[in-house]
Amino acid sequence: MRLTKPTYLLFIICVFLGTTFAQAQSDKQKQLEARRQQLKKEMEQLNSLLFANKKKEKNVITLVEDLNYKVSVRKNLIKVTNDQANLLTRDINANQKEISELRDQLEELKKQYAAMIVKSYKSKSQLSRVMFLMSSSNFKQAYKRLQYIKQYTDYQKQQGEEIKAKTLKLQELNTQLLKQKEEKQKLVEENRIAKKELEAELKEHEVLMASIRSNMSKYNAELKQKQKESDRIDKEIDRLIKEAIAASNKKAGKSTSSSSFALTPEAKSLAASFQANKGKLPWPVERGIVKMRFGKQPSIIDKTVAVNSKGVMIATEKGAKVRAVFEGEVSQIIVIPNANPVVILRHGNYMTVYKNLSKIYVNKGDKVSTKQDIGEVFTNKTTGETLLYFRVYKDSKLENPAYWINKL
Repeated sequence: MRLTKPTYLLFIICVFLGTTFAQAQSDKQKQLEARRQQLKKEMEQLNSLLFANKKKEKNVITLVEDLNYKVSVRKNLIKVTNDQANLLTRDINANQKEISELRDQLEELKKQYAAMIVKSYKSKSQLSRVMFLMSSSNFKQAYKRLQYIKQYTDYQKQQGEEIKAKTLKLQELNTQLLKQKEEKQKLVEENRIAKKELEAELKEHEVLMASIRSNMSKYNAELKQKQKESDRIDKEIDRLIKEAIAASNKKAGKSTSSSSFALTPEAKSLAASFQANKGKLPWPVERGIVKMRFGKQPSIIDKTVAVNSKGVMIATEKGAKVRAVFEGEVSQIIVIPNANPVVILRHGNYMTVYKNLSKIYVNKGDKVSTKQDIGEVFTNKTTGETLLYFRVYKDSKLENPAYWINKL
């Protein structure tokens, strides 16, 4: 059968759309798999950093914080795995349909090919090709008969090749289908285990929350005291940043009341370089997970109360080194009674703050390079927690660290 031009164009469009759709499905599956592996890695780190040391006695609020985070990651992992399984189901159904259609086409091709072979055999027994040509009434008829024989032979060969190609494709699809079914079964089993673990975590979470609700005044008092201590350090950080801005402006002969740094050409260049690396800066610790993000968020024990986080809180491992996220200068080292040291680095008119350190490796005025160790994170001996509080400022204004640090 010969296709007309409109039919041929429609056929080409259908093939193109089918190929595009299949590629989109494949790309989506790759994205989901990458996200699933990322979440699995995060879950491993979470278990290692927050739940490995069971001998340490964390307070109830810390336990709820950690469990909240774990439940959130677990739910995301279940959702992504479920999305993958659903996408595989669609792929499996599409392949099963294509296999069924291919089998029908192959059956029809084989029937046509068999009929053609029989016809060819009968033709040979009744009249040889030479006699068929010689019996032509003129040269033109002989030429046409020769062309017919050639086309018939080519068509037989084409049919044979088509049967071979469709058979191979059918075998490939069957292999692919078997692999997809195995992958789906693996994902379904992973989700079954994850849902069981989530159920246990939610029960534990409810027990902890019941304990908190039974003595809400006590835990609210604990949170207020913790916030008060944090505010005391934050006020000192804000004061020293304002002092640094004022000193910069005074040196440049500008108003000391300005909230922005007066920059030298060198500082401008450094600030521009820092800005150019937005979203690509390294983590301030080599290994860690974000326990608290930037901005306002509801309190874990009282959803009506908002907690304003000025940076991010990163849980890391004991003895973790603190790294400069970019080259710059040590602007301040803050040591406050009854609090752990803080290091402030300056990068032109940008500042990065590293809070809750146990050791300091640098001095005020030192030049530092990207990823240079500047100290060590403090580990609470009672709870076993190792937490770094990290911030980014542009002049005196707070920035969301997630916009600056790669994959934060």
